[in-house]
Amino acid sequence: MILAHILLLAAWMDGYPRDPRVDVVNYSFRIELSDTTDAIVGRAAVDVRFTAAGVTEVVLDLVDRSEPDGKGMMVSGVTERGTALQYEHRERRLRIYLPAPSTEGQRVTLDVEYRGVPRTGLIIGKNRYEERTFFSDDWPDKARNWLPMVDHPSDKATGELAIVAPSHYQVISNGRLVEETDLPGDQRLTRWRQSVPIASWLYALGVARFAVDRRPDWHGIPIETWVYAQDREAGWHDFAEPTRDVLSFFDESIGPYSYEKLANVQSNSVKGGMEAATTIFYEDKSVAGDRSLKWRNVVIHEIAHQWFGNAVTESDWNDVWLSEGFATYFTLLFIEHAYGRDEFVRGLEKSRQDVLDYYRHEPEYRVVHADLRDMSKVTSWATYQKGAWTLHQLRHEVGDEAFWAGIRLYYRRFRDRNASTSDFRSAMEEASGKRLEPFFTQWLYRGGVPKLRGGWRYDASRRMVTVALEQLEVPGGQFTMPLEVGITDSVGGAERVERIQLGGTEREWSFHAEREPTRVALDPGTWALFEADFRRFPAR
Repeated sequence: MILAHILLLAAWMDGYPRDPRVDVVNYSFRIELSDTTDAIVGRAAVDVRFTAAGVTEVVLDLVDRSEPDGKGMMVSGVTERGTALQYEHRERRLRIYLPAPSTEGQRVTLDVEYRGVPRTGLIIGKNRYEERTFFSDDWPDKARNWLPMVDHPSDKATGELAIVAPSHYQVISNGRLVEETDLPGDQRLTRWRQSVPIASWLYALGVARFAVDRRPDWHGIPIETWVYAQDREAGWHDFAEPTRDVLSFFDESIGPYSYEKLANVQSNSVKGGMEAATTIFYEDKSVAGDRSLKWRNVVIHEIAHQWFGNAVTESDWNDVWLSEGFATYFTLLFIEHAYGRDEFVRGLEKSRQDVLDYYRHEPEYRVVHADLRDMSKVTSWATYQKGAWTLHQLRHEVGDEAFWAGIRLYYRRFRDRNASTSDFRSAMEEASGKRLEPFFTQWLYRGGVPKLRGGWRYDASRRMVTVALEQLEVPGGQFTMPLEVGITDSVGGAERVERIQLGGTEREWSFHAEREPTRVALDPGTWALFEADFRRFPAR
């Protein structure tokens, strides 16, 4: 029975070759950068704990020099306490053979020396001002192009990046700055320490000629802005808002912020934003000095990731919606809190239209992947938008109080750890007292959205409004869901809301109305994800 359960779990995992007996506790990287070459010189100290006896090898991800372009990393040696170890480096993996089988609970530190030109992952090139820069771009599994590590979200670790670079650069990375030392030859060592465990894609490095703005601390947490020196005034203006308010809202609504600082960083390695822990990257053109709504919302989204994706990290790429769907919906929740219900609803309506447009081309796409192996398909527009709408509908399903209680429970239980969709469902069931498996199955594990066709009529003799709806065929079959109907009175314009339950292919519902309504609308509160052709029927 236990074996069958393990096999069932494995069938639902993504394609990454895990070894749960090997737990990386900490990475210490030292990277040398140069203005005369794109090659980097690296040393990694990988602190490993074995959770079982009998382990004979440790496997790290590291892209090897296998292509004719000469890019990739070449390992020159692996040691443990000064003793050379045997290793094999091919097919993007570094296999390190231990001198003796592990014992349970044993800790070892493996030192890896390597060098090479990163194929990607660390982008070395010119920014918008034609100045040389070095910026990481690790999403989703590109850290292995320049850092030897377990490049998968299931193994979070603390870390340190020590960077040796020409002294005319400033260096930003995760966590707190713990050292700056000038070295001979106009070089400088900069060391950043990340004391909270994070996933591999969240490791960040930015090396450029920056202008740095340090704002007043928020609850003892440094708030910083790092932009190109030429964008000093515009960038400091753009990123001054709404960072502090966003941190306060999520801290009060969800739970404590996990990290040592928060820095907004202008970068030429990403498009849009990238939520690296404590050190958020935004693309070159994010800085314009106009505090545009687009970039305001990107800032909110990336800060939301510090809670969901960063502190609570999906244990498997199949569950990536736990990052992107959450950050998308919590962006809208902050908008509702700070800018009002109308702007929140506009965001929901745009998000709903994005989902409908996506499903016209990909009708069977499911938010939780079945068996993700092609990392180019790790996210889609539906991962973000349908994931967000699933949370919005869940909020309506269980009620505001239970929704927020479940969110806080989920965050408290899995903060700085990994979680699955099942873990989230369990927290929401515990908070609400409801069985939610059918809801999760319908919205996350199958494709499509409900497609409705119908209308309404008024019978003056009976003083009744009748609503007729047909549910059209979509992948996976019919949806079962509550739906609200708004009936607007012709005198005074008051709207009352009735609740119906969809579940079959065709249904009719009748409601008393003293007068003929001026309007009958589906989902007047904007709580349901569906597509409908709904109109008034001709009088009989």
